[in-house]
Amino acid sequence: MKKWILLVVFVLLGWTGCLLAATDELHGVTGVEWSSKYLWRGFEVYGSRPTIHPFVDLDLFGTGFGLNVTGHIPQGSGTFHGLGVQQFQRWDYLLYYHNMLFADQPYQTMYMVGYRYFNFPKLSSHDTTPFPPPRANGVDLQEMLGAFSFPKLLGVEGLVPTYVLVKLWPSNSCSAVANASGFAHIFMLDYGWRTTCPITDKEQVLNLHSEIVWNDGVGPAGQNVDHDWTNLVLGASTDYDLGNNVTFTPGLFHQISMDKSLGNDNKSDTWLSLMLKYKF
Repeated sequence: MKKWILLVVFVLLGWTGCLLAATDELHGVTGVEWSSKYLWRGFEVYGSRPTIHPFVDLDLFGTGFGLNVTGHIPQGSGTFHGLGVQQFQRWDYLLYYHNMLFADQPYQTMYMVGYRYFNFPKLSSHDTTPFPPPRANGVDLQEMLGAFSFPKLLGVEGLVPTYVLVKLWPSNSCSAVANASGFAHIFMLDYGWRTTCPITDKEQVLNLHSEIVWNDGVGPAGQNVDHDWTNLVLGASTDYDLGNNVTFTPGLFHQISMDKSLGNDNKSDTWLSLMLKYKF
């Protein structure tokens, strides 16, 4: 415990020094996303229910540090895991640092490292929760993550591979989701395809996205997940500039589940995403 306290103090002192030395103003993005279904790293978080995701992402005065807060609010009523579905609202708090290595080199690397806390505010983190036996402490989670993108590696403008490493674990001892602890390896490939929008007849960038996940034991709801390739996601989205720093981003995504331990019965899922964001 003392080692963790010293580490936190060291990070906070370094962060404070960066903020004091920074001269940039506070910038960021805020907005809301609606998704017809919420799939997270292969898991159907709220079944087939639509979900609203309000968010804010702050660039902390040009220091390279950032703070992201994102909510996940299921729509509709009814029960879920024996409780009202609204009990499972989740809020994610991410503190991160991003920068670049090897500028102007073929192996130029854009990286981000961070710590994220997953909070279920209507399910106490410390008191006994009303789950079926065995009764246990809380369902909150936390993770460390690192993301590494290589925009010049493949030699094609707009074609960017990314690797994300995640270590997830429960936030409390005797957690109701003790099996959540584990690693995940996420491999992504994105391409910004320049085309002409049939609606506006203007040049538009269509963002094509793909990702495949190797789950190394992460079961966020306490599942016993296989150590295997679990899911493949394909999608496309594009940004429409509405003026006054407001952007509308529609997207369509499709997931192929490859492992039954996800709880999806190896079925395919397609969902729509509509995002409205304001940059300040």
